[in-house]
Amino acid sequence: MSTEIDYYELLECSRDADDATIKSSYRKLAMKYHPDKNGGCKDHEAKFKAISEAYDCLKDPQKRAAYDRFGHAAFQNGGGGHGGNPFGGGADFGGFSDIFESVFGEFMGGNRGGGRPQQRRGADLRYDLEITLEEAFHGKDTEITVDVSSACETCSGSGAAPGTGTRDCTVCHGHGKVRSQQGPFVFERACPGCNGAGQIIADPCTRCRGEGRIDKTKTLAVNIPAGVDEGTRIRLNGEGEAGQRGAPAGDLYIFLHVRKHALFEREGTTLYARAPISFTTAALGGEIEIPGPDGKPNTIRIAAGTQSGREVRQRGAGMPVLQGRGRGDLVVRIEVETPTRLSARQRELLEAFRETETGDECPESQGFFAKIKAALG
Repeated sequence: MSTEIDYYELLECSRDADDATIKSSYRKLAMKYHPDKNGGCKDHEAKFKAISEAYDCLKDPQKRAAYDRFGHAAFQNGGGGHGGNPFGGGADFGGFSDIFESVFGEFMGGNRGGGRPQQRRGADLRYDLEITLEEAFHGKDTEITVDVSSACETCSGSGAAPGTGTRDCTVCHGHGKVRSQQGPFVFERACPGCNGAGQIIADPCTRCRGEGRIDKTKTLAVNIPAGVDEGTRIRLNGEGEAGQRGAPAGDLYIFLHVRKHALFEREGTTLYARAPISFTTAALGGEIEIPGPDGKPNTIRIAAGTQSGREVRQRGAGMPVLQGRGRGDLVVRIEVETPTRLSARQRELLEAFRETETGDECPESQGFFAKIKAALG
């Protein structure tokens, strides 16, 4: 560093902070000032390098002890400021790429510790499948066809021609990464000789050209359980994209979409239906039948005097519980329909009925007009 700012101050920690506190503070600051998140801002890049250097020192018990005792002088005059290291072994300030990877490695997929590079599993894939409400009710076994890269059968996914193998890359010596130093900082990147694989194929498979995988159309069996809903996800393990050169395959995720139904609307396991009835059925009572998604009729009893908007609930006539027992309910919303086409006889009967009305037949409307009269004095 060109200016010697206190490492604890850079990490916004007290000198007696424990390791967990220091790491947590670094993670927060690293995410804030990382160059990739700030459009290459030079000030943020300099800040990121500074906090990375501070964290690299304070995370190491020996370095921290030396810093607490001697300050920055512990790493000067051959002590590690520019290529030295008071604890031996050359430059030890692994640059900000190295440090960032050690803390956020689960997101960056890096390989720490100088060992051989880990195989990277194939990518997960998504498949969208539309089904009917009836299929969601009963469940079904079906087949889907997907285009996906699969392990090459000729080389068994290794990428090497049958009878041959791989050897360590002469550039990275099998590590998959190379390092370069700029001042006190060490930068790490994928090896250009093997593209980060660590291994070189001397005689590539002629079918997959050394990739270890080929594009293929596969037909897969899918079991859709009863009770699935919009957005339900089904995972087929290992049916995603094949990994390179024998690495594990990813998974295939099937997202279900339930087609809009002509009669029912659904909320969880509850089904809703609208049922228009005649005004005589509403007045006198009766029964109507609503076919369920299982194909069986549900008898809905209409009480005498039912008003438009009333909801009648039929217990256990809804959708099945996914991976459970029982069913939800069917809720029928009653809508009383006023007749628009009357025969002469029907009109005659209604006129006769109107002559017998006293107002007590419809107490709600009678009360409403009474309120209007009262309001008008």
